[in-house]
Amino acid sequence: MSSIKIKDLKVGESAEIVGYDSRDPAYRSKLLAMGLTRGTELKLLKLAPFGDPVEVEVRGFNLSLRKAEADVLQVKKEGKDEK
Repeated sequence: MSSIKIKDLKVGESAEIVGYDSRDPAYRSKLLAMGLTRGTELKLLKLAPFGDPVEVEVRGFNLSLRKAEADVLQVKKEGKDEK
């Protein structure tokens, strides 16, 4: 399965969380506490002019993440079949 980062999505696109970058295990725990668990769908709502921060909709609420924080998430675009 090929995963991408949130920065690779366009505003309005949805994706499913499929994993986490292993370089920052401490921040992974914070993401999990915010409800960003595997299998959860998110939608990119807004990107700041320089890409930082990003705003996503997840589990019915809007969440703003710094670019470095969002890069910890590995996602798969909705509607893309695994090959």
